[in-house]
Amino acid sequence: MTRLPAWGMLGAASVASAALTSQDAFRTHCSQFAHQIDIPNVKVNMAEFVPGGTNLSLPDNAASCNAPYQVVSVDVCRVAMAVSTSNSSEITLEAWFPRDYQGRFLSTGNGGLSGCIQYYDLAYTAQLGFATVGANNGHNGTSGEPFLSHPEVLEDFVYRSLHTGVVVGKELTQSFYEEGFKKSYYLGCSTGGRQGWKSIQKYPNDFDGVVAGAPAFNMIGLFSWSAHFYPILGPKGSDTYLSPAEWKVVHEEILRQCDTLDGAKDGIIEDTDLCQPILSPLICAPGAKNRTSCLSATQVHAAQQVFAPLYGLNGTLLYPRMQPGSEELAAPIMYNGQPFQYSTDWWKYVVYNDSSWQGEKWTIRDAALAMAQNPYNIQTWDGDVSPFKKAGGRVLHYHGTQDQLISSDNSKWYYARVADTMGLPPSSLDEFYRFFPISGMGHCGGGDGAYGIGQGLSTYAGTDPEDNVLMAMVRWVEDGVAPETVRGAKFANGPGSEIEYRRKHCRYPRHNVFVGPGNYTDENAWRCV
Repeated sequence: MTRLPAWGMLGAASVASAALTSQDAFRTHCSQFAHQIDIPNVKVNMAEFVPGGTNLSLPDNAASCNAPYQVVSVDVCRVAMAVSTSNSSEITLEAWFPRDYQGRFLSTGNGGLSGCIQYYDLAYTAQLGFATVGANNGHNGTSGEPFLSHPEVLEDFVYRSLHTGVVVGKELTQSFYEEGFKKSYYLGCSTGGRQGWKSIQKYPNDFDGVVAGAPAFNMIGLFSWSAHFYPILGPKGSDTYLSPAEWKVVHEEILRQCDTLDGAKDGIIEDTDLCQPILSPLICAPGAKNRTSCLSATQVHAAQQVFAPLYGLNGTLLYPRMQPGSEELAAPIMYNGQPFQYSTDWWKYVVYNDSSWQGEKWTIRDAALAMAQNPYNIQTWDGDVSPFKKAGGRVLHYHGTQDQLISSDNSKWYYARVADTMGLPPSSLDEFYRFFPISGMGHCGGGDGAYGIGQGLSTYAGTDPEDNVLMAMVRWVEDGVAPETVRGAKFANGPGSEIEYRRKHCRYPRHNVFVGPGNYTDENAWRCV
């Protein structure tokens, strides 16, 4: 065995001792930090050191959040707090401070109607060196029931929880690290995407860079749109209902009509704007014996309605169509023969404040009443974001075009709204706002395509800014290099598995076309036009 010379052993021991001392200092600082926090309305429940590699138990997390544990890959100081937002409401807030800190602050968001801290996002962003905060949005669990007769809780959900967490989190970060922080960021998807846009619209100075995925903005419209599928398709067993197997038949027909419009047959609709499927070829011919690959005329009519926009009583467009290509993913959630739970909760606990109301009763008249209410402007649909632009903010907006819960057409609609309201063409919007449709991505991840763009643990494919939307935002804010494309990874067998191929997703309104030569798996065989 090779032996180190005496001075080498002393040097190695010195380095090891210094590392241990540094780590001990971090642990000590963490354990003492709780006693140093003196912020109005903030009650610290604990500050604990969590070593990297820990499978952190979360016994206080609501069961419906479905997250009893979270793997933490790096050393962090975890601070848990209760923060009062009014005389009758509070948020649960956590701040995770990594030992390997890179001088950046970040807030995570939430999902659905949930009061669930997204611990997986805390772990992911702390792993990348961000001082990170996450809150429970003012209530615990995934139900909207806490909104019943409690407007303060609703106000927390709409905007106040996130902003409060940012204000407190920034002050804590300044106290925990001597150097404070140099830039602040946001990362969220779905409701988290809406929260990011709400911050842009209402608090334009909260963040230097916002990564907002699949945003649930136009939220009253979204609730109505999600509710309207049940009246179209009905319960299981009705003439208008389609089983998951029958939706697969629809999906295959849509691919037959639209897959190769981009020049490649790869099972993905690259630009859904070009796909306007006609489903009448699926009607079973009279006397057909094999009916496994066809549908009744009633079913075809119902399916065609799913791909139509939703209009209100006065003919106003409330929400765009469901984009084609998502039907297999949407079948067990949106078209399952039951009213959509989040929509039902909204009318039950907010619009009518009546716990006995049932989603089966929903009609387009209910949509009109909900739109008139729009509590705390949950719509999040303001088109003028010039204060954010003036503050020097940057926003990277992405949306999977195979999204089964929120139509990506709504994101395109909002992009046009900002352009029209601010009077800016895409070349000018590009200075601060870039939107990337991600082909083959479902809701915030998953799907048939190259959806691994690094917005979370489940889509991680490296830290290179070309492959990671969060690090692309950091490069844009700190180095002035804006993302031209978002490069996605197609995993062979889910996140973390072998990468089959990569594809560069174009910024809107450009779209991808296959120009060859070679196979569709060659990222250089595609061009943004």
